[in-house]
Amino acid sequence: MRLLVTGASGLLGLNLALEASKQHEVYGQVNQHLLKTAAFSVKQVDLLAPGAVEQILEQTQPDWVIHCAALANVDACETEPVLAKQLNTKLPEKLAVHVAKGGARLVHISTDAVFDGRIGEYSETDKPNPLSIYARTKLDGERAVLVANPQAIVARVNLFGWSLKGQRSLGEWFFNNLQAGKQIRGFTDVFFCPLLANHLATLLLTMLEKRLSGLYHVVSSDCTSKYAFGMAIARRFGFDEHLISPSSVTDAGLTAVRSPNLTLQTSKISLALGEPPPGLSEGIESFFTLYRDGYPAKIQAMDAAIQ
Repeated sequence: MRLLVTGASGLLGLNLALEASKQHEVYGQVNQHLLKTAAFSVKQVDLLAPGAVEQILEQTQPDWVIHCAALANVDACETEPVLAKQLNTKLPEKLAVHVAKGGARLVHISTDAVFDGRIGEYSETDKPNPLSIYARTKLDGERAVLVANPQAIVARVNLFGWSLKGQRSLGEWFFNNLQAGKQIRGFTDVFFCPLLANHLATLLLTMLEKRLSGLYHVVSSDCTSKYAFGMAIARRFGFDEHLISPSSVTDAGLTAVRSPNLTLQTSKISLALGEPPPGLSEGIESFFTLYRDGYPAKIQAMDAAIQ
């Protein structure tokens, strides 16, 4: 299959493009962060430019499109709401329209943050209540995509992994600070279901192969607090667990409101694929194995800015 991945320099986009390139012809769209790689074809395009969406679809002629590009910095969305709406709502809607016209299959990446986190254990049928501009624009994007292209897959995700700059995921944040011997805090009152980016990539490709459509929660089958997540990373890498102090998100001084309990049910995706998504221990074990095998250095070497 010929696959177009938007946001291919991002945490999910880069890992997805690399995983998919093992079996498929992959085109990775980037904007500002140019990549140097032989694994897939890199297309530097500003998708907000007039005619850019139509142009890249015409150039790549994809069978599948996985739309990862977004303004994913939650606090940046609060200060740049217009850009957040353009990238997180209007762009996916436009892409969904043109992908449907061309007959390709689309996966649109959304977020668990569409929920307010007051209850947890959310299913796909539960009513969202976004608390931040990021979450609101992502929810609007979900809805616009499914109206424009009912055959699309919308995947609500939460992920960690190794990234281009080595600083994009919570897993990397814990790793970097613990490796440096720094005292850090871990939230005991924020719960989530983080899935390793490489595992998420495999699941998304399988969903396309099975021709699924509609809304799915594609997260780890295990959920945990951010404090416990950090402790698990410390244990696996052999770092000092005492460097992590339990703390509350209310004391963090964050710009955007965070949802405290974003535990999601994965029964729908488990039924569709015949097995549950990988659990947290499997994700952290693979995160460690990738590090041991030199994967972070490999992908950071793809950053054209440091060539």
